[in-house]
Amino acid sequence: MATQADAQELAALRALSASIGRSPHLTQAAGGNTSLKAGDTLWIKASGTWLKDALTDDIMVPVAMAPLLRAVEQRDRAADQPQGFTIAALNPRGLRPSIETTVHALMPQRVVLHVHCVDTISLAVQADGEAEAARRLDGIEWAYVPYFRPGLPLARGIAEKLRPDVDVLILANHGLVVAAETVAGAELLLRRVRSLLARPARTTAPPDIAALTTLAGDSGYRLPADVEAHAVALDPESRRMAEAGSLYPDHVIFLGQGSAVAGSGETVADTIARLDTAPAAILFPGAGVLMRGDASAGADAMQRCLADVTARIDVAARLNYLTAAENDELVNWDAEQYRQKLNAAGGA
Repeated sequence: MATQADAQELAALRALSASIGRSPHLTQAAGGNTSLKAGDTLWIKASGTWLKDALTDDIMVPVAMAPLLRAVEQRDRAADQPQGFTIAALNPRGLRPSIETTVHALMPQRVVLHVHCVDTISLAVQADGEAEAARRLDGIEWAYVPYFRPGLPLARGIAEKLRPDVDVLILANHGLVVAAETVAGAELLLRRVRSLLARPARTTAPPDIAALTTLAGDSGYRLPADVEAHAVALDPESRRMAEAGSLYPDHVIFLGQGSAVAGSGETVADTIARLDTAPAAILFPGAGVLMRGDASAGADAMQRCLADVTARIDVAARLNYLTAAENDELVNWDAEQYRQKLNAAGGA
């Protein structure tokens, strides 16, 4: 770091990052990222790492900001591979910076927090999300950015929406960005925006663990890591939303496209046979969720996220789902294949 003040702020950012990472309502699995600008260097969370590990693992990567911003401005595809802008001498482990490094570089503020806050996502997938956010964020300098694939497309979309003094971004079908000159200021702004966007979750009956255990049997499927994950199968409105498609990128990356729902009386084997594939998760209406035995910790976290997001969506709202082309773009993207490799290894 360039100065003692920079080092102190980076230490504060690590502590805040770990706190954010421990909240499943703020970020899940390897999703979300934080950064600090120190002179011409951008320190940002490494791709595939978890924010919750910020105090116990070296997850911050140094990036040369000026050439990266030039690449974004010139629409240079190199900006889609931010690892090409890392400062090797300060990155002995050779970690890749977050796939959303360009988002952080574009924000002029010194500290940037990008989270997949479930309250924000629940609004950002609604067709009236921008209008609803405007009603709730009156008095805050914010901008709404339509859905773009993370990386250079999202960076260009943000560049078109940025105005002087904007320190909050609502990213359609994606999440929330807040920025400030200090870590403490960013934390306060995050808390404020989150409280303004908060909506209560619909309540559900408890899952039928006995029925799920019987269904799991020797099928190779298991109960999810979090009991909260079952809610999406127990609430008919949440189940309807989930079955209709993919609402945000990390769902596609960690769970695949859409959600698999078992038919009436179907077993795990019946559902797999009907779909001709073994999905990462199967929703059993009125009972709960089963996860494929080899599903990663990231998949478990995202199944919980799906339940938390859909439970907060207005049941009367029209939803914007990712298109088939947008799903395919994510699955076949090199940056996400790298993150998935780390996730399969247990670190993502």
